[in-house]
Amino acid sequence: MNHQEKMKAYWRKNVKILLSLLAVWFTVSFGFGIILVDTFNKIQVGGFKLGFWFAQQGSIYVFVVLVFVYVWLLNRLDREFDVHE
Repeated sequence: MNHQEKMKAYWRKNVKILLSLLAVWFTVSFGFGIILVDTFNKIQVGGFKLGFWFAQQGSIYVFVVLVFVYVWLLNRLDREFDVHE
């Protein structure tokens, strides 16, 4: 595999990871916090309705976790394609 094909494969995997993580974030923030809020509001956690929690706090926590997951996955991908620092 030449260098150009290797870089195309690298970016293809990078975009796949990015789109997967964005789908998770969209599901949690939009799906759980807006679309399914009435369903989740029937469940209470710590005195708060779960739908409210997802809309106010959950999506932010998930986003922060996804940033760390993205860094970890990209570091692994960089080593796989030998483009790490």
